[in-house]
Amino acid sequence: MQLSNQVLELSTALTPAPPPDPGAHAKHFPLYLRPKLNDPKASAWIFSAQRRIFDLSVTIPALIILMVPMLAIALLIRLSSGGPALFVQKRVGRHGHLFSIYKFRTMDVAAQGQCGPGLTRVGDCRITPIGYWLRKFKLDELPQFINILLGEMSLVGPRPKLPQHEAILNMPYRPGITGPATLAFRSEEKMLRSIHPSHLDQFYASRIMPVKARLDARYMCRATLQSDLRLILATFLACVTPPRLPAFLRKVETNLLVFTSQPISKNRVEERLEAVG
Repeated sequence: MQLSNQVLELSTALTPAPPPDPGAHAKHFPLYLRPKLNDPKASAWIFSAQRRIFDLSVTIPALIILMVPMLAIALLIRLSSGGPALFVQKRVGRHGHLFSIYKFRTMDVAAQGQCGPGLTRVGDCRITPIGYWLRKFKLDELPQFINILLGEMSLVGPRPKLPQHEAILNMPYRPGITGPATLAFRSEEKMLRSIHPSHLDQFYASRIMPVKARLDARYMCRATLQSDLRLILATFLACVTPPRLPAFLRKVETNLLVFTSQPISKNRVEERLEAVG
């Protein structure tokens, strides 16, 4: 899936510039400056019983087929780094309710207890050797089939965020394992490698989060069974092929991923709104 340069430039333009002190943490970034979507709409397919049946019809066989590989991964994690095999964390779900998301642990147990950014980037010293490969092929996400079984997640939808990174308020649908923003930003850790760890949370909230939210909200308004199937297939193919920064992100990377980028003028914003709308 591709996002036009016009939409991306518009999202960047509507994103406020960060505060003068780039070392300010995300929690000090004024909440009213964080562009958030409130009560987004969704297609009839998103709320249908058929979609829930579809989720379960994929999840139950997947858990049965992947049971042995998942047990093997859990054993490797325990033997290679010690500590629990699963990482459990509170994330924002449907209607803003918190739930416990399950992932295979990819970070050192001692590092998880230390203060640090909630985001990771390429070369993060907290990631274990086996965690690197689990992240590379997205195998750390497999336990989230359990979340789908419990009705907390869906196969396709916005990724469940930490409370401080949630950009879709009162989200009426379940978060998902994959979605359009997940695919578009699959190389996010590479994109963040030039950002200092102390700036990651604030940078993510002001530059990346709004673009992701708009991508996901736009998709959920038009989602169908066919589009969900295409996204699932695209996700599978992305997991078995080398990650590559999407072309539309490469073209605007210098505008999107630097603190010194200047917002475009109000007139240009209005022009982009008319063009996109």
